[in-house]
Amino acid sequence: MRYRFAKERQDYSDYASGRVFYNFPGHPAFPVRLTSEIFQRCVAFRKTSGITDPCVIYDPCCGGAYHLGTLAYLHWYAISEIIGSDADPEALSLAERNLALLTVDGLDRRMTEISEMLASFKKPSHAAALESAKTLRHRLLKLLETHRVTTRLFQADATDSRSLRDKLHGTRVDVIITDVPYGWRSAWQFSAPAHEAPLGPIWQTLEALLPVLAVQSVVAVAADKRQKIAHEAYRRIERFRVGKRQVALLQPMRSNVE
Repeated sequence: MRYRFAKERQDYSDYASGRVFYNFPGHPAFPVRLTSEIFQRCVAFRKTSGITDPCVIYDPCCGGAYHLGTLAYLHWYAISEIIGSDADPEALSLAERNLALLTVDGLDRRMTEISEMLASFKKPSHAAALESAKTLRHRLLKLLETHRVTTRLFQADATDSRSLRDKLHGTRVDVIITDVPYGWRSAWQFSAPAHEAPLGPIWQTLEALLPVLAVQSVVAVAADKRQKIAHEAYRRIERFRVGKRQVALLQPMRSNVE
């Protein structure tokens, strides 16, 4: 895949999973550069419809929300709110700590944790993490001078339309970016009715998302190459592959959204 927006290989070490942002042991972090590229493609598509306002981002399979946190630091001005949900309460606990890093209080708590680890173990990695936290804090203070990015988390099955509709009542999501479960360390907790199960959890998730989308919404789904990313209520904007992943950008068709 040729990067259209995140063309340069920047130093993302300050955003590395497990450094300042908390990591989910055994679960690989979604690449920062790829996350940035996907988001910028979504924003660029929205601009073709004349929409330039900061957007509401939602991930129905957010895990530890590491990628959502890094997106906020990299693209703060294009974001108004970040929403995440997951079926796993342990993942949501980690997500809460990661999204707290978008506040000064949360970042200060993390800096205290890192300082205590540095005092106890004197590891160079802890010293580097503390320097990264200071860098992020300086950046965050500058970003907060413009506006505050609000965050929200809730537990839900991404394939359950009623649950998503109830939890997101009154919210219209502009951009969805999700890396759906695959592999042996992450798996769907799929509770769809038996007659829908053969269609697969990605189809059911896209079905469940329809009530919270608008015509101008963009849905970006990353999955392994074996999974089918498609639903008859959406049109595909583009699709590309990166390593073992495929990424599809979709738009709900007008007749299928409220």
